[in-house]
Amino acid sequence: MSSPTEQGIAMTPTAITTSRRISYIRAFAGLLLRDLYVLRREIMPSIVRIVMNPLLFLFVFTYVMPHMSGGAAAMNPTARMAAAAGGFGTVLLPGLMAVAIMFSGIAAVALPLAQEFGITREIDDRVMCPLPIAAVAAEKIVFSAMQGFVSAAIVFPLAYFIPTPRVVVHVTSWLFLIAVFTLSSLLAGALGLTIGTSVQPKQIGLIFSVVVIPITFLGCVYYPWAALEHIKWLQYGVLINPIVYMSEGLRAALTPSMGHMPDAMILAMLLFFLALLTWIGMKGFRRRVVG
Repeated sequence: MSSPTEQGIAMTPTAITTSRRISYIRAFAGLLLRDLYVLRREIMPSIVRIVMNPLLFLFVFTYVMPHMSGGAAAMNPTARMAAAAGGFGTVLLPGLMAVAIMFSGIAAVALPLAQEFGITREIDDRVMCPLPIAAVAAEKIVFSAMQGFVSAAIVFPLAYFIPTPRVVVHVTSWLFLIAVFTLSSLLAGALGLTIGTSVQPKQIGLIFSVVVIPITFLGCVYYPWAALEHIKWLQYGVLINPIVYMSEGLRAALTPSMGHMPDAMILAMLLFFLALLTWIGMKGFRRRVVG
């Protein structure tokens, strides 16, 4: 079948641009559907990976310890500090949701990239689709963000029903909550892209010990940022950690009765780290693909 130009019908620049955009959207959606199909085949391992770490923390620190002799508050300074806000579970809920989102981003982007950039060079199949290289990288971030929403949705009921006493949740602004969820999920994907394109495939396991574990424990996950006020050097030092703003953002949205950073600062820093890590990740993605 002949094309419009072969038939003597010249396409205007606007029509060509529109046709190209439609082609990009279809290719982008095709990559998303492909990734969703692969995820569906591995749904149970994915759920176990998401649930296991938060479940163990919740069970030990918010269920077992409160039922032990003396109670958790007698042994845990953070628990005593959180007593006025409803207990240690109230502190853990936003942090564990942030960790679930972060791990989803790494699992959905960094780990697959380690395989795709490996000896088999599976990434070449992806970049052959009719999309710019940056759009292929962006698809991975979007796919990771979708998993981040699901991960948070899975962790929330665990963190809400397991702790003793019950977690106190009060959403004052749904718009702020949605903004924090969206930015945190995209940020996790950008972090995964940065890690996946900066580390050699054989070293991806080492990155968990060197990067992921430290930024988790220093990401205000198990304690609010305000609790570091007596360790000033650490309180200001952790501000370079993007997980801090994910945890504090969810804490401000879900448990506003606890001390947290100003809302405007949280959103501004989430946007800053999202832009920074997306730029670094896409630059590294292009370098690894072309190189």
